[in-house]
Amino acid sequence: MKYGFIKQHDQEFSVMRMCAVLRVSRSGYYAWRERPEAVRVAQDRALLTQIWRVHVESRQAYGAKKTWLALRDQGIACGKHRVARLRKHAGIEARRKRRFRVTVENHSRVPAAPNLVQQQFTVAQPNRTWVGDMTCIRTRGGFLHLAVLLDLYARRVVGWSMSEKPDLPLIMGALNMALLQRRPPARSDSSHRSGADLCGPRLSASDGSTQDAPEHEPQG
Repeated sequence: MKYGFIKQHDQEFSVMRMCAVLRVSRSGYYAWRERPEAVRVAQDRALLTQIWRVHVESRQAYGAKKTWLALRDQGIACGKHRVARLRKHAGIEARRKRRFRVTVENHSRVPAAPNLVQQQFTVAQPNRTWVGDMTCIRTRGGFLHLAVLLDLYARRVVGWSMSEKPDLPLIMGALNMALLQRRPPARSDSSHRSGADLCGPRLSASDGSTQDAPEHEPQG
């Protein structure tokens, strides 16, 4: 192992200095370099190259067992424990994904508001029908929820909002942005479909007023 490290870095550091740091003799290192490489070592090096290839192709998702199965399916003869040993020696680890769970504070089930759009996605005028949706985005700081409103006439985003929670203020932020930017006429239809179980007052897209009715989709 020490000799292999010295050989790998002999273009960067002095062999004398590395031998002194690793407490090995220079004569022993040069004698090791002159000896023919063992067959097993050469096979391990070739197998490690294939392990790295599978690791990259799987986007660092495979562990030792799945890597071994992938190599076996490709006709590369190797043992499961041998693959695990080479992976550990090379520092190859699967990238673990954090499990994302949607938590809903209000577990009560309320009926969804009427669907005013009725799958009529062709609109003759702007600011007559808006549709919206929510999605979740992975960031370095955690997950963020994005709400977007789209004008069906031009297929253009008219409002959006981001928040750490998939709640009613998230939807209201997107709707308020759309109202301020587009100032639609009265009777504009707005339908926002969400993947989370939300409830709140019914929204009026014409003036932002509310009515006392529980709903899943803010409606105009």
